[in-house]
Amino acid sequence: MHKHTKIAIIGAGAAGATAALYLGQLGLDVTLYERESSIINGPPFCHLHAGGNLYREISDQQCIDLLRQSIDFLRYYPFVVDYRPTVIAVPIGDKGTAIQLIPRLKLLKNEYQKLIDADSSNKVLGESENYYKLYSKDEILKLSKKDTVTTPKNSDEWMIAVAKNIDLNKVQFPLVLVQEYGLNLFRLGGGLTTLLEKMKNIDVKLNTTITHIKTNDRGWQIRYQNADTESTNQYDYLINAAGFRTGEIDDMLGLTCQRMVEFKAAYVTKCDTKGTLWPEIIFHGKRGTPEGMAQFTPYPDGHFQLHGMTTDITLFEGGLVSSQSNYVQPKLHSIFVAKIEKGWQPQIVKERTKAAIKHLSKFIPNFATANLASKPLYGAQQIPGFDPELRVAEVSFPIERYARCEIVKVSSIIDMMDAIVDNMKKTEYLPKETSRVRSLEHLQYISEDEINKRAVEMCKLRDYPQELAGLTVPKQLLSF
Repeated sequence: MHKHTKIAIIGAGAAGATAALYLGQLGLDVTLYERESSIINGPPFCHLHAGGNLYREISDQQCIDLLRQSIDFLRYYPFVVDYRPTVIAVPIGDKGTAIQLIPRLKLLKNEYQKLIDADSSNKVLGESENYYKLYSKDEILKLSKKDTVTTPKNSDEWMIAVAKNIDLNKVQFPLVLVQEYGLNLFRLGGGLTTLLEKMKNIDVKLNTTITHIKTNDRGWQIRYQNADTESTNQYDYLINAAGFRTGEIDDMLGLTCQRMVEFKAAYVTKCDTKGTLWPEIIFHGKRGTPEGMAQFTPYPDGHFQLHGMTTDITLFEGGLVSSQSNYVQPKLHSIFVAKIEKGWQPQIVKERTKAAIKHLSKFIPNFATANLASKPLYGAQQIPGFDPELRVAEVSFPIERYARCEIVKVSSIIDMMDAIVDNMKKTEYLPKETSRVRSLEHLQYISEDEINKRAVEMCKLRDYPQELAGLTVPKQLLSF
């Protein structure tokens, strides 16, 4: 049966587009439906959560899962990764302490070594002994007197910019440098666009809306609209990768489940940092309060993406909604739907970007001179279940021949595909001997020039600075 299996995937975000690539490599006939004019839309991502150290509130097991999933993601999509580390600081006055971070860091270091022992190809974050490094105040003061290094090669050289620029009276010690890297959504979009175009067994239907789905003896009948034309196709297996609209497909099918949707935004700024190469910097804080976590993510040529986990920056009053008893799809307020579908009012962009700059400049004083660089990166994120702090979720199979993708973090998509392949084997849409060894064949069919060209095109199409398509540290500059 598998030789003639037809797969429908609804949604061409990171989950849906990866599912198309993954199943296309297995030789299946795949149709990918996307309502937008290009792939990889939806909530922005910028961070490889290789250990989940941004999230003090989640369990150790979620952190271990994020570490493993991030390594899998990095191996599958190395061209998406910005190979620079992350620095984590706990502010003075925060209820937590820097010392409290250390047991989890030790746990993750040991877990990373176990993954390397199981498969040497998992050593993609450097040596396990260098997974993290702690810095006392005296060590930071010594580094602050050193000259900035143009291309940092080790932890100390990365920390020079931090030592010279953050307000040392505002943070606890030790500071932590950890090998959690950056992710570039435009490079993922550019690379996947090119790869999917090269595969003859994958049909990508952009600007297409699903209008009706029903099941029959042969599988799924899907009616869709493209421009003024409405058509119907028959499929054997259905993958719901509709992102925050996943519940809309469930509602069409009469399924029930509990989920949440949250609207979030990150802000794009530019600041003259005189060519300094920065790590990402995280200042911990309690979500939803004025002291919410601040995230400072570098891009080339002095561009920075900012998060502030406060309700006047990244979070929004009324921006987190849940399923109700009569429908699965959580109902976002029309204000947020308008932002997603039509864009933002310029004054709101200015106000929230200004607030983000102010939030970060509490800890990096010179950053107060930063300016608005473009509209925000934004979107709505699905969270299955009842826990808004959930960070690890992949996929569920509520009925036969149907996969509901439920990723919260982009690194979970490789686990998601393993589970879908296993399910398709059980239902005989793939042969039982199909291996779970993930093919990296796609990396042979794409060049850096193709990725960069498409990523820049995507930035321009969406009206973002083309610098957001670039990496501060490509893989070839690594010392390991």
